Amino acid sequence: MRICRFDGDRIGVVKGDKVHDVTDCLDRLPPLRYPYPLEDQLIVHLEKLMPLFAAKAAVAPGLDLAEVKLENPVANASKVIGTPSNYKKHVEEAGRDPMISQGRPRQTLKEAGFFLKANTSLCGAGDSLVVHFPDRRTDHELELAAVIGRKAKNITEAEALDYVAGYAIGLDMTLRGGEDRSLRKSVDTYSIVGPWLVTRDEIADPDNLDMTLWVNGETRQSSNTRHMIYNVAQQVAIASTFYTLLPGDIIMTGTPEGVGPVKAGERMRASIETIGSMEILARD
Repeated sequence: MRICRFDGDRIGVVKGDKVHDVTDCLDRLPPLRYPYPLEDQLIVHLEKLMPLFAAKAAVAPGLDLAEVKLENPVANASKVIGTPSNYKKHVEEAGRDPMISQGRPRQTLKEAGFFLKANTSLCGAGDSLVVHFPDRRTDHELELAAVIGRKAKNITEAEALDYVAGYAIGLDMTLRGGEDRSLRKSVDTYSIVGPWLVTRDEIADPDNLDMTLWVNGETRQSSNTRHMIYNVAQQVAIASTFYTLLPGDIIMTGTPEGVGPVKAGERMRASIETIGSMEILARD
């Protein structure tokens, strides 16, 4: 199932080029009282909601995808987790480009560990990338985004994918410079996730998905998730040894080679097999 958030927190099921509004199904969510939980409540109850979504989508009129504003499909991610240098060819290109490496050796997950991106940096396919520092370089990094579906702590690699709710396209935008990576990647609008959440049952193997990114029609990144150094299950399991993973948490699983700058006025188009594609305009 493809589940989107659109037009001011409405929830839709995407079929072809139509969105079927299933927002009324959220009335079945339990009421909450302060202090509110950190988990995304739609994701917490996703398995129970999906049959309701399917029934409602079967009778709800379809809205044209082109006519709605697609938002980040996860409204309340407690954290966005980044996996560094997870494709060998990207490690090699970073070594050749001092703007990427900043003179520091490239370290994979084993050496460097994860980094965090502020959840306030999240936005969706219908938003624009705001280039906040036009005098500095902002780079695109196409990534598979894995959305956690169940609370997880110290889980094994063998069971890790069972804790994933689904997948989306991620753009881990990066401001180049000497500051800490978590700061430079946490600029507002620098975590683009969309265009919708594709539930886990529709993606049998997240470690074999073609992915491509174009800027103004020019191919910049083209690879497959099979080239990840640490696969999705490994990333989820390792992350759970450091963090308590909560429903709605997002893991950006690393970017392949072809990373490059994006300037205001340019348009990115990102595509991942089985998930779909999205276009993002960069603006000042």
